[in-house]
Amino acid sequence: MGRVARSLARQNKEYSIWIDCGYSTVPFRIQIACPASPGSKSGNRVTALRWARILRESGCRVRVSAACAFDRADLLIALHARRSARIVRAFRRQRGNRPLVLALTGTDLYRDLPGSASARGSVALADRLVVLHGLAARRLPRSVRSRVRVIHQSVRPMAKTPVRRGATFDVCVIGHLRSVKDPFRAALAVRGLGADSAIRVLHIGEALDARFAQRARAEQCRNARYRWLGVRSRPETLRRLARSRLMVISSRMEGGANVIGEAATLGVPILASRIDGNVGLLGADHPGLFTPGGTDELRALLVRAESDAAFISSLRRASRRIAPLFKPQRERRAWRSLLSELRQESVRVTD
Repeated sequence: MGRVARSLARQNKEYSIWIDCGYSTVPFRIQIACPASPGSKSGNRVTALRWARILRESGCRVRVSAACAFDRADLLIALHARRSARIVRAFRRQRGNRPLVLALTGTDLYRDLPGSASARGSVALADRLVVLHGLAARRLPRSVRSRVRVIHQSVRPMAKTPVRRGATFDVCVIGHLRSVKDPFRAALAVRGLGADSAIRVLHIGEALDARFAQRARAEQCRNARYRWLGVRSRPETLRRLARSRLMVISSRMEGGANVIGEAATLGVPILASRIDGNVGLLGADHPGLFTPGGTDELRALLVRAESDAAFISSLRRASRRIAPLFKPQRERRAWRSLLSELRQESVRVTD
């Protein structure tokens, strides 16, 4: 296990055990609080489970739980400022100066923080603020920006990339059917395309409201270029994405969508709404950006991608250029660096 350092926490007379894992010294016991329930396929839950795996691989004992019984946890990582506000406050009361990391979601940054006192309270209590893209910090007060750390969500590469086949020009949309995702924008964009176009939109995602399911089925009936595939397993989703000619993410709000990393890792060209959560990953010079809600802009980009080989090649190069951001070893290093910072601060506090 390497060298073990014990620092006496004066406030509550407990020992906090740290273990040197070779790269940095990291907390031994970590609780990750995620508001999404066990079994949920939400992005927050997927992120929490991936972080738990990464931290366990670094030698930490990790549990994912939204309970306010912290079992002598040395560190809390809480996802979502508003929805995790109760557990953030409880951890600070019960565990004193133990490190607290708050991961800010898209709804935190772009909806809740301006109007939610509980969300702002969570930010004030956190030792570090984790965000998923490089433009997120500008949504926060200058007074807390020094605590912000960008950790890109990693993607494990597929063992073998499926070959793209078939006569259709498949465009993949991956995301649950929610208002913030603007889920039918690609479907609207391909309505009325000429008979010479082979574009087909394949939409993977769960309808979290019956009204969205009804609308998706109605869209399929009137729009022969749109197919709603519903929920699919992660391996099947990645295979569908890898076989696609293009991926569209049309969201009005994103904290840093994992699907961008998945598409980039697979070398799939990306068209994306021009919002901070997308631009913060793709870059402001990405050739496939369009105005949120811009049906005509998106239609023009889709037609151009189908007919202009140079344009689709530029989109593919843009995906490959950002692919290194999403390497698993990069995310592991980012977490080890963050935990090392917190460990050093904890030692200074308790010395």
